[in-house]
Amino acid sequence: MLWDIFCRVIDNHGDLGVCWRLSVNLAARGQRVRLWVDDASALIWMAPEANLNADGWAQLKFDKGEVQVRPWDAGLSQTSEASHVWIEAFGCELPEHFLLNEQDKPALDQVPVWINLEYLSAESYVERSHRLPSPVMSGPMKGRTKWFFYPGFTVKTGGLLREKYLEESSTWQTVEETSVALDARFDLPIQSSLFCYEPAALLEALQLSSFNRTEHEWQVAHGRGALAFDKALGALPLNGMPPNFQKIPPLSQIEYDQLLRSCDLNFVRGEDSLVRALWAGKALIWHIYPQDDGAHAAKLNAFLDWLKAPESLRQFHMTWNGLSQVALPEIDLLAWQACVQNARQRLMKQADLVSQLLQFVAEKG
Repeated sequence: MLWDIFCRVIDNHGDLGVCWRLSVNLAARGQRVRLWVDDASALIWMAPEANLNADGWAQLKFDKGEVQVRPWDAGLSQTSEASHVWIEAFGCELPEHFLLNEQDKPALDQVPVWINLEYLSAESYVERSHRLPSPVMSGPMKGRTKWFFYPGFTVKTGGLLREKYLEESSTWQTVEETSVALDARFDLPIQSSLFCYEPAALLEALQLSSFNRTEHEWQVAHGRGALAFDKALGALPLNGMPPNFQKIPPLSQIEYDQLLRSCDLNFVRGEDSLVRALWAGKALIWHIYPQDDGAHAAKLNAFLDWLKAPESLRQFHMTWNGLSQVALPEIDLLAWQACVQNARQRLMKQADLVSQLLQFVAEKG
């Protein structure tokens, strides 16, 4: 089938990252995808295999499928092939020129399945809203129906993006193997990856005894988190020992996934890197995107409830996200990693997002 996926870039790490992974996952299963993006420039480092050109076009071929990246305002003719599926990622609206072109086409026997792919959350409304219809009441597509599709962490949601190799790999540790591995490397340096916004507790974390030792090294991702890290470094007491760290240049998605698997503790932010940290199966701290109305607090607590986070991990999250003034607890790497491993095992028993999308489209098409 031919899929049209639409992405407006608000945060190029997350919005575009999710849409690119979705497109590639579909193409790997024999689907053809046109990915419409208003700013695809981050694909230059995020997905160098796409070979994005200066005009914002790219194409990646698979054995049976392909992904074509198109600029948001790229035109279509009336003779252009009609797609089977439209996906509005994160509630973006379809380009007006695209809808007008579709309106002018002769009536088709098959109306595209129109999906609003929503943000990821563990909150209870996700299960209630997943797969609900949303009639289009005005505009060129009046009378059509959109369908809400919610990614999520339970069997009553749309699931998470998951590649086949994650299911087939024999290298992932069980909880018991994790304990043995951590014991075996007790005297080796602990590695933490840092990808965040501007957490108020970052300076406190750098001073925490769990991190403030020669056996620990920070792997600092580029962007806002790196600037926040520099600011925290500048605020450290002059008589203290500076932390060991390494600045990391922009990584491709494949390289970033490898980084998460190689570290012992992963600080992640937003949606895409949270899911990748769960698949990595290592201890994680999530910096949720802060919202002015405080809605992120309920979203974070819902995730921690689903995760079955031990109290120390929950408290670290609350302080890290500025939702508590309680001091950061010392890290309990073994307990935190066991928690994530257990969550990963639960997720592996559920259908992934692309499998569920394919099934949904088959039902509605």
